[in-house]
Amino acid sequence: MEKNQMVSGMVGRGTALGAVLLSLLAVPAQAASAAESTPTAAAEGMPAPDLAGLREVLRSALAKGAPGAMARIDDNGTVYKAAEGIADRVTGRPISTQDRFRVGSVSKSFSSVVLLQLVDEGRLDLDTSVNTYLPGLLPDDRISVRHLLSHRSGLYDYTNDMFAQTGPGFESVRNRVFTLKELVDLSLAKPLNNQPGAAYSYSNTNFVVVGMLIEKLTGHTLSTEYRDRIIKPLKLRDTFYVHPDTALPGRHTKGYLTPDEAGAPLVDSTRQTVSWAQSAGAVISSTRNLDTFFSALLGGKLLSADRLAQMQQWTPVNSTQGYGLGLRRRDLSCGVSVYGHTGTVQGYYTYSFTSKDGKRSITAVANTSNNGDVLGIMAKTLDAAFCGKPAPATGARSAAPSQQHEKQHEKEHEKQYEDIAPGIARD
Repeated sequence: MEKNQMVSGMVGRGTALGAVLLSLLAVPAQAASAAESTPTAAAEGMPAPDLAGLREVLRSALAKGAPGAMARIDDNGTVYKAAEGIADRVTGRPISTQDRFRVGSVSKSFSSVVLLQLVDEGRLDLDTSVNTYLPGLLPDDRISVRHLLSHRSGLYDYTNDMFAQTGPGFESVRNRVFTLKELVDLSLAKPLNNQPGAAYSYSNTNFVVVGMLIEKLTGHTLSTEYRDRIIKPLKLRDTFYVHPDTALPGRHTKGYLTPDEAGAPLVDSTRQTVSWAQSAGAVISSTRNLDTFFSALLGGKLLSADRLAQMQQWTPVNSTQGYGLGLRRRDLSCGVSVYGHTGTVQGYYTYSFTSKDGKRSITAVANTSNNGDVLGIMAKTLDAAFCGKPAPATGARSAAPSQQHEKQHEKEHEKQYEDIAPGIARD
């Protein structure tokens, strides 16, 4: 049982949807259910979440163009939920943390866990050439399994070309079904970005190859391995891998893609095969299930201690981020580090992170994409969840270092980029 605290109404703000829809949004939804149990202690050593700050972040996302935004915090037995705006621009249905959604590149953490479980079982070695397991696939025998999981293979990201034009690119693949090998071939039409192991360079191609390894070594589909190794053991009842089906099962938030042309209407991008991503980004889940997943992962329930430690061997991304093996580390404005993954797929931005011990987790989602303002704003949900309320300044001298840190942190937020996007640096 959980203690639920609804910290926000469901009224959309800052979204131009037409007179009829605006009239629908003018009426707040009813408050969430009352508490169901007595809360346990908050995650040890952390301040309480800043719930007012969390609400403000979600409202800011709406002001910048997201139809809706939501977040769920699981704090060692106590649950906080916040939701603003709408899940469906046609009906005006309020967005809810009970909704399912496409998690985008958070799927990479699922794929990494499956592959690392295979390492635990002695079925492959992280520092062995990928070509040992998939003979002749890659152009350089030096590319190891570890290089794939840490984005240090140098393999070109085929989505740079696929989505060079956001709307037309999406429509060209919305209903297509690719094989994993076809996606790798798109990448191999271009030279390597760098020598294997030389540098971090985010590429969806890496996790497409991870998907090929999973299927080759197990003899099963990705869907089967996700189900048997993660979804069923953790009882993730809202988590699915339906590729190549296009519909999200059950109650879900619709996704809305922002076109490249200023002022153009949002595109309902909910239904698609996500075949262009597969093991790099096609999982469907919910805020509750993603919190459960990352809490279990950092809590040592999915991998051996040795493998979990290797997952957290960080390659620097920038001054506030590192990338391990299918896992991100983000250093927040208060000095706390959190662990999880970001996700971008057409119509959805996701931030899903947990504390070092897995006892406090947040998943935050906005139902739009191709909107850098919303992407950067949603990153601030992490500070609200893990840093608590900002300490009041006691004087100019004591406030200056904090303000300087915050300005640096804001600069880092400005450097957030899509997990899929044309020709840009990746975080």
